[in-house]
Amino acid sequence: MKVTAIDTFVLAVPTPQPMGRQYPRQKLVCAEIATDEGIRGLGYALVFGGGGAEAVHAYLERLKPLLVGENPLFVERLWEKMFRADIGIKKQGVAGYALSTLDIGLWDIAGKAAKLPLFKLWGAVSDNIAAYGSGGWSVYSEQELIAEAEKYAALGCSYYKMKIHHSDPRENRWRVEAVKKAVAGKMRVMVDVNQRLSVRDSIRQAQFLEDLELVWYEEPTLADDLRGISEIQKQINIPVATGENNYTRWEFRDLIELGAARYLMPDVCRALGYSETMRIGRMAAAHSVALSPHVVHELSLHINGALPNSFLVEWIDWAPADLFEEMPKCKDGHFRILDRPGHGMALAKGARQKYGA
Repeated sequence: MKVTAIDTFVLAVPTPQPMGRQYPRQKLVCAEIATDEGIRGLGYALVFGGGGAEAVHAYLERLKPLLVGENPLFVERLWEKMFRADIGIKKQGVAGYALSTLDIGLWDIAGKAAKLPLFKLWGAVSDNIAAYGSGGWSVYSEQELIAEAEKYAALGCSYYKMKIHHSDPRENRWRVEAVKKAVAGKMRVMVDVNQRLSVRDSIRQAQFLEDLELVWYEEPTLADDLRGISEIQKQINIPVATGENNYTRWEFRDLIELGAARYLMPDVCRALGYSETMRIGRMAAAHSVALSPHVVHELSLHINGALPNSFLVEWIDWAPADLFEEMPKCKDGHFRILDRPGHGMALAKGARQKYGA
């Protein structure tokens, strides 16, 4: 089997309200990989909020000639070829998204060639994955915050994640308390700082929340400051979760060795695709660290389904019904992984024409 062509494009998709007040649109950078045997693979990366998607697309165009003419089933070899190309371009950020897009598409082909969904190809643990409802954006009013949490609770989710972005830690505590009161007995809550605080201020913020029995305290300071994250974890009594803005197994190795987090959250669209994300997950398992992949639940489910140390999959309910042919459905707070070869996702007919950027 040989790769014959790769078609790349960007989709710009409006975000529904009230989330749309925080992020008016999302962008997907896509690659459709064709082969001489008629099997096609779809790779895509969600560029959250859309910023930088065109730059990702530009580097995707740079990488795709490395795959044309190659056997797509040699996924790891092609990952190495892409990773080691352009030695002066570190495979993080824009380049990381681009490599991820192609790696996801290659694994889609591999699953289709084997006639297996990816989680079974990798050795399945489960096909029924618990999810947490995610959102709680800082632009939300108290009523919108509670309404979103109650929506996820009604769908059976036992966990809800919200942002704590206010400059006053007491205001953040008040919002968390309001949600906990509204969903008492039905859901546990986790909070997300989104890298907004210094080490000192993050420790102070956590101290205002320590008695609320939170599941985790996410991205407490800049993702680049691994030692700072480690210091925070040592100083607070809430488990730290981090990793959505880390890209390689070496960054995650250092997070683990520093004891910086109890939960690691690689994003398959950033952490160099399925290949590297699975390596990160297995390394975490060797250190008894739980894995909870970041967003794109429809792709992340295969990671959860193949790794025994997976905890939850993140679910942000934003995608319109006409973007994909079918999305996995949440029932009783769990997603049943689609029993389709590859990752199981396909763009809906007309989606490219409607949402093409």
